[in-house]
Parts: sequence; C-alpha cells; structure tokens
Amino acid sequence: MLHELSFGGMLFSPLLVLVPMAFILSAVTRFALHRLDLHRYIWKQAWFDVAAFVCYLAIIVYLFGN
Repeated sequence: MLHELSFGGMLFSPLLVLVPMAFILSAVTRFALHRLDLHRYIWKQAWFDVAAFVCYLAIIVYLFGN
C-alpha cells in the first residue's frame, strides 16, 4: 500500500517519487524512437508521449504499490 512521505513534518504524496520515474522512462522511449528513426510511424507524437507516460506510471504504481 502506498503511504504518504513525511519530510520535516510535511506530508507528500508517493506520486512525488513515482511520476519522475515514469517521466524518465517515457523520455528514454522517446529518445530511442527518434534515435532508431521509428518516430515517423507514429501518427500523433504528442498523444503517444502522453499515453506512454500514463502506461509507465500505471506499471510503476502497480509494481511499487504492494
């Protein structure tokens, strides 16, 4: 179960740690697609980036949520 993180008496959401992890994974995916020149096969790149971020975030929350 995910619980709040306490720093100096202030409570922070566990998403404060999980969102940057998902962002890094989606940035690596975007970099790999551009490096391999596969980005041209994606119709709407912005929507793909958002979808990849959401999927990575869901996977990370599932894995670290236990």
